[in-house]
Amino acid sequence: MKHSQVYYLLLAGGALFFAGCQKSSQSKPMPSSPALDGPRSMRDYLRDEPSVRSVELWEGGDAAGLLIRTDHYALRTTLMEPLMLRQLPAFLESAWKAYQSQLPEPIPVRTPLEIYLFDTRAQWERFTRQFTGPDAGVYLKIQRGAYTLNGIVVAYNIGRKQTASVIGHEGWHQFNQRLFVYRLPSWLDEGIATLFETCRYTQGRFVFEPQRNLMRLGSLKETIQQDNFIPLRSLVMLNPGQVLNGNGGSDDAVVAFYAQNYALVRFLREHNYGVYLRKYHALLLGGAHGTWPLGPETAALAADRTRPLTVGWNMQVSPALFGYYIGEDIQPFEAEYRAFCSKITYHVRLK
Repeated sequence: MKHSQVYYLLLAGGALFFAGCQKSSQSKPMPSSPALDGPRSMRDYLRDEPSVRSVELWEGGDAAGLLIRTDHYALRTTLMEPLMLRQLPAFLESAWKAYQSQLPEPIPVRTPLEIYLFDTRAQWERFTRQFTGPDAGVYLKIQRGAYTLNGIVVAYNIGRKQTASVIGHEGWHQFNQRLFVYRLPSWLDEGIATLFETCRYTQGRFVFEPQRNLMRLGSLKETIQQDNFIPLRSLVMLNPGQVLNGNGGSDDAVVAFYAQNYALVRFLREHNYGVYLRKYHALLLGGAHGTWPLGPETAALAADRTRPLTVGWNMQVSPALFGYYIGEDIQPFEAEYRAFCSKITYHVRLK
């Protein structure tokens, strides 16, 4: 299979939900939309948006659509919902700035990042069959979500808040796939991606608020209460597919995997006024610039996005990087981490 990142929402059931992007009470109300009857009128409608650099007509397979360009993105969409299309360019550029803020120095981009957003599941499925070829069956199992393949995000409309959440999550995978020299270990990649699932719209821009991600916080509290906590030594070696296959597709195991990675990244950034932040930045910069202390063969695999990310690679490289950049003695670190998890979930109420 080609290297890809899949955001699975088939785990959600009735217990999980998207926090999504909320509208700030300080935001100015959106103006009412004029009568819009298709891509041509929508094109004219969007041209004056501050984050939009150009808008062109685009044929999305069997549906007419638009190609919307911003400073850093090329968004191809068949979605014609006025409010969503007005906000998406600003959302993408806000996400770009938030991704860059994970690093102590910005990473330049030479070509726009590509996103496909389809209006319907049927359009998304037709495109996915063509785009992913023999691997289509894997992607079509996604019930409500998106995926990233070869540095391109492919999503469909599942509602304004939910769509923003999955694009925010997948957009991080796209960002580091396209701009980092080395691929990231799963715990780090997935943990950072969860930081962009919740945001607030204010004054024409989006502010991401991982501390308000009730989906991950609720899952984390359930994991703690049900004693399903994955030991940190194991957590840093796992990837989503391994968790699914190794636990019979258990919802609890995958919920714990994502929730704990969310908490682990927050811990590295926030704990004790950022005591680990410098180490976190060094780990990310090493991946971005290709300076991790890896042997030649391992480094070649880390840099080759066309080869699948094997379980063995993750199990070998991830703990070594964690020890080198964060700390070899994992026991006292894990005690602090678990205390942090209890602290951030203390006020969370479960249904």
